Amino acid sequence: MKEKINISVLQKKTMGLDVKDIDPKTRKVSGYFSSFNNIDGDGDMILKGAFAQSIQARGPLSASNRKIAHLWNHNWEEPIGKILELVEDDFGLRFVSQMGRSAKGQDTFLNYQDGIVREHSVSFFYINEGTRLVQDKINSYFELFNVDLIEGSTVTFGANSETPMIDVTKSENVEGVLLNLSQEMDRYVSILRNGTGTDERFYEIEMGLKTLESKFFDVIKSYQAKNVGVKSQAVEEAKKEKKVKSLKNILIPYLITNP
Repeated sequence: MKEKINISVLQKKTMGLDVKDIDPKTRKVSGYFSSFNNIDGDGDMILKGAFAQSIQARGPLSASNRKIAHLWNHNWEEPIGKILELVEDDFGLRFVSQMGRSAKGQDTFLNYQDGIVREHSVSFFYINEGTRLVQDKINSYFELFNVDLIEGSTVTFGANSETPMIDVTKSENVEGVLLNLSQEMDRYVSILRNGTGTDERFYEIEMGLKTLESKFFDVIKSYQAKNVGVKSQAVEEAKKEKKVKSLKNILIPYLITNP
């Protein structure tokens, strides 16, 4: 548990929150940059109202010339959209953005449509007067009721920490995760075969496939390490899964033609 808030360091909080709506005609995307009332890995809980002052000062309806930005992976050199709406509801920080016409903005919009990117993140500075330490018999964490919000970002799926947190001692958990990863790989393979966009987008899809494949086998290895000498039919079948083996048949020709 940290002893004090460092107000000089820009904080990044990533949430595995799906987009809520995508409009191909207007290129508008809506979703959540952040959620409320969850204790994160840093021991922080963001409360409703924490972003209110920032929205008033630098939100899309403010007069500020330094409005809260919508970026790609927190990179200020890659703004991908213009935030049209930014409000707090009971769930979290909801946004509506219109994707830009830059190559990165167009790629991101295509990735939204194909489900390649679904997660979002916020960057903010702590405010000492906006935090309070909560300690009880179970938890010790900071409640954040006022922060200095700088930007919201669309981030890659790789930031999702769901897979490493599964209970790999239970075969039913492993089987479910492997099935989800396999279905996700199927979708990436289909997009790689039939998708459109820039070379950078296809590179990101390629890296996504490799990451998914790595996660797939990491789950298997973790299960085997936790269950030495125990054979699982689900795991044995997963290891022989043709979908995984077919990745090499898809990636090798692609890499040869796209060095």
